[in-house]
Parts: sequence; C-alpha cells; structure tokens
Amino acid sequence: MLSGKQKRYLRSLMNEEKAVAQIGKEGISLNLIKTLDNYLKVHEIMKIQVLKTCPFEIKEIALDVAAQTKSDIVQIIGRVIIIYRPSKEKLIKLP
Repeated sequence: MLSGKQKRYLRSLMNEEKAVAQIGKEGISLNLIKTLDNYLKVHEIMKIQVLKTCPFEIKEIALDVAAQTKSDIVQIIGRVIIIYRPSKEKLIKLP
C-alpha cells in the first residue's frame, strides 16, 4: 500500500508521460493483462487510457487491472489510470 507522499511523487513522475495502453470496447482481456504485466516488470509504473467506447466504469476497470497485475492504483483522473508495481531492481526510489 502506498502512502499519500509516495502517490504524489509517482503522479509527478507520470505528469508529462503519455498513456502506453488503451482499454476499449472489448474491456480487459487476458492478452492485455499479459502486456501490462510485462510492461510493469520493466518500468514499474504505467499510464492507461480508458476509451469512451469501454462499457465498464473507470473504477471497476482500475480495480480489476490492479488486482490482476498485483499493482497499486496511484491515480484515477478522468479516463486515465496510473498503476505502480515495484520490481526486484527497484528502479523508482520512493520517498
């Protein structure tokens, strides 16, 4: 579980970054989860864009993605989700 200070720090890192994944009308698939999992192994943090065609609620999508990738939700703002999962190498030094 991340503290408020850690979440603020992670949000500041992702402020200028583009979303690396999109979730659309198909919702969450096994292939998407594998892709997100592999990305998190390398980068630890990622931004996901939920398209307007997605039939599910944003919070529902965020909780499902976080549970399936074993990551923490850093932020949900609008249709953008930021998730974080530390790797063994600890690329990001949290305060």
